[in-house]
Amino acid sequence: EDEELDFSGPTPIAKLEQYGISNVDIKKLVDAGYHTIEAICYVPRKTLVTTKGISEAKLDKILEAAQKEVKMDFVSAGTYLDQTKNRIQLSTGSKSLDTLLGGGIEAGSITELFGEFRTGKTQLCHTLCVTC
Repeated sequence: EDEELDFSGPTPIAKLEQYGISNVDIKKLVDAGYHTIEAICYVPRKTLVTTKGISEAKLDKILEAAQKEVKMDFVSAGTYLDQTKNRIQLSTGSKSLDTLLGGGIEAGSITELFGEFRTGKTQLCHTLCVTC
């Protein structure tokens, strides 16, 4: 069963309150520099355990809640490829360039443009902004 990946962005750490994590503990995590649930999930446990005022028991509860909110399952490259085939492609306004790019600029992704000055990079960006 292939579930679609969620590309909606980072989840605010305040959402942990839904899982019974106290506001005080959330504030301690924010004060330590963790502002999203994803940040909690991706930081090694030994780093989180050094957060002032968070015991190991509290940390276990926080990590359990964070893992319920953030999908951390392994996805094979083939499955990921199938999921990305359904992404929206933004037209550049040039059929030839769209063909070179495999259908246009992919929405929800970062695309880097580089080249000599006065070759149309800024113009392309302005066109994409108007197209969106």
